[in-house]
Amino acid sequence: MAEGTRGLLQRWGASLRRGADFDSWGQLVEAIDEYQILARHLQKEAQAQHNHSEFTEEQKKTIGKIATCLELRSAALQSTQSQEEFKLEDLKKLEPILKNILTYNKEFPFDVQPVPLRRILAPGEEENLELEEDEEEGGAGAGSPDSFPARVPGTLLPRLPSEPGMTLLTIRIERIGLKDAGQCIDPYITVSVKDLNGIDLTPVQDTPVASRKEDTYVHFNVDIELQKHVEKLTKGAAIFFEFKHYKPKKRFTSTKCFAFMEMDEIKPGPIVIELYKKPTDFKRKKLQLLTKKPLYLHLHQMLHKE
Repeated sequence: MAEGTRGLLQRWGASLRRGADFDSWGQLVEAIDEYQILARHLQKEAQAQHNHSEFTEEQKKTIGKIATCLELRSAALQSTQSQEEFKLEDLKKLEPILKNILTYNKEFPFDVQPVPLRRILAPGEEENLELEEDEEEGGAGAGSPDSFPARVPGTLLPRLPSEPGMTLLTIRIERIGLKDAGQCIDPYITVSVKDLNGIDLTPVQDTPVASRKEDTYVHFNVDIELQKHVEKLTKGAAIFFEFKHYKPKKRFTSTKCFAFMEMDEIKPGPIVIELYKKPTDFKRKKLQLLTKKPLYLHLHQMLHKE
């Protein structure tokens, strides 16, 4: 066994043990973070091309199944339901399998499947997939439109250089209110600026995965730098915020709801904006509120002018 592979397995085993320790101590935020980070590493290895991996296809399948179990445990910790779908005792059975992956030849103890490469779906596409859930067992990323490649959350861009007389906008995404906030897996927000026809006016940015979840809130506390001077935005433009989360059972990242802010709402200070049902309506013609409850997207705007 190559020294690199041995070290990798030791690191994975230690990470799994840390997560289980946090889990048993009741430090759920730390446990979820450890599980999700390890799951991503394992998924990446499970999906690596043959010539870029030191593991056989069968070993990669087992690694992928362990990643799925980590996601299931993470989801169980974030669920408000009292009955846990995947228990800590189950998770502890995975450590010896992971550490001995090169010689493991028994049947995997849980009936799970490796998660295919995560898909980022075009607005509205998830509705079609939810109707065709039974067909979702296809190849990794099958049918995913070319314009929406799988993206790792966290593509924030730096502030533009200042120009005399021009205004730059920083939007801090503080939190979003959702009745099932605790059940959202790997939630993040995609921010885009669109004209009235839904055409992008600036590069699209993704926040990192949310920093924490509590009660009916998902917290982000992250700054978005608008990639255009406010004065250069076309009339009727709007800034969109799409809340996305991962669905393990359906194996794709889906838009849950969206919000938007129009140009006359750009002013310094806090702002609270309403949430709308998917699919994202960039043309703002058929809007339907997500809920009648007082749940919103909470932002704070900062204007910078030379």
